Amino acid sequence: MTAVAELAGVSIVRGGALLLDAVDWSIEETDRWVVIGPNGAGKTTMLQILAAQMHPTTGVVGLLGEVLGAIDVFELRPRIGLTSAALADRLPRSERVADVVVSASYAVLGRWREEYDELDHQRAKELLTELGIGHLSERTFGTLSEGERKRVQIARALMTDPELMLLDEPAAGLDLTGREQLVRSLSSIATAEGSPAMVLVTHHVEEIPPGFTHGLLLKQGRVVSAGPIDQALTAETLSETFDLALSLDHQDGRYFARAL
Repeated sequence: MTAVAELAGVSIVRGGALLLDAVDWSIEETDRWVVIGPNGAGKTTMLQILAAQMHPTTGVVGLLGEVLGAIDVFELRPRIGLTSAALADRLPRSERVADVVVSASYAVLGRWREEYDELDHQRAKELLTELGIGHLSERTFGTLSEGERKRVQIARALMTDPELMLLDEPAAGLDLTGREQLVRSLSSIATAEGSPAMVLVTHHVEEIPPGFTHGLLLKQGRVVSAGPIDQALTAETLSETFDLALSLDHQDGRYFARAL
């Protein structure tokens, strides 16, 4: 099996602060990882490395068959799908939803003079339909609800058939209906044949979609546990990660945690 990403002894120091501390991690092409931890644990920093947006202070990062630092990152980034609040803030609110998605083909934010063929438009339409928002394709991005915008971002991230898909707290700010719709959409992607390797960052176990296979728990830049999700994510490891005695339930493919 091919490794999509490999981190060996990776540490990140910024402004004198240790953000990641000697992290070892391997992601295979069929893996669906969830990264869990409190604020300041290093989760977003981890995604920035995987998105080829940050280089390690020490250690080695293998990404899509290349070594980070020995290849032009602009060759890597089009092969990686990313959704994040920072990216969403840069998407033009006046842009048609269909154009928000199709413009990922050129890795641009906002259509200009680039040309797209019919296959591009058809793929964008199919992705929106698969995510349950095909009827919104002619709406402008700024008129959508927060949950609808999240799913448009996911369609955009999938537009180029990425080899690795990164989701930075995709359910943040959603109400219960929006969260459940998003979890259902991500579960469908995770279990579909031919989907890319996936890494989802969250604070909440309730946001883990069914079909995710592995878990990595972070605390103060260090790995508390990592591996198959039923082994890595337990009441004990979760309690250690959040410094709080927690119970963890697992039912119908979903996780639920509460304080003891």
